[in-house]
Amino acid sequence: MTQLTVHTRTTAAGPVMELTGELDYNSCSQVRELLPALTLQAGQQLVIDLAGITFCDSSGLTALLAARNHALAVQAGIALAAVPGHLIRVFSIVGLDQVFPAHPTAQAAEAAWTPPATQP
Repeated sequence: MTQLTVHTRTTAAGPVMELTGELDYNSCSQVRELLPALTLQAGQQLVIDLAGITFCDSSGLTALLAARNHALAVQAGIALAAVPGHLIRVFSIVGLDQVFPAHPTAQAAEAAWTPPATQP
């Protein structure tokens, strides 16, 4: 078992949450508890970098959906970055590939973000 570690950083596009280890029943609460503390504003995007995820069960998928709901609640977007191959297949099977935009890196996700147009 690899314990989950979570690191966050802020970019111009919004917060980036980097997950490393196993995202499962025993660790998903770390992600869910961190969400309200993130500074995420309307028009920004939350990027979840999954490059370091070695395992993800249904509880982990539920935590990712909770992150999506959190972002949508504040009128922000969400994107996944560096989704490992074993998760790409699971996302495809359960249809989450249609729910989460994915990018090869967190930097690519940030580059793809379009800031909201300012009102004159």
